[in-house]
Amino acid sequence: MEYFGEEALGLVETRGMVPAIQAADVMCKTADVVLVSYENVGSGLVTVMVKGDVAAVRSAVEKGAAAAAAIGEMTAAHVMPRPVSRVGKIVSKHDIDAG
Repeated sequence: MEYFGEEALGLVETRGMVPAIQAADVMCKTADVVLVSYENVGSGLVTVMVKGDVAAVRSAVEKGAAAAAAIGEMTAAHVMPRPVSRVGKIVSKHDIDAG
């Protein structure tokens, strides 16, 4: 089975764009992570995704989720260490740098 490399995937979901942007900003400032994408999934839910080494992603998601909760509604946060490549393909469909 092929994996997403040695990287982890971190997700923070909020209700509304403002807490999602706050989470993304704090995650990128907290640790050495790369903002991969965001997805507006409907009903006001926005998911922000970052990747990096496991420790950095854990730290970033923890701080980003807390920042989002401080100004709005944080509905979910999760870290996936070394997800399988098919998960990476789902995430890459929403890559903010995809042209």
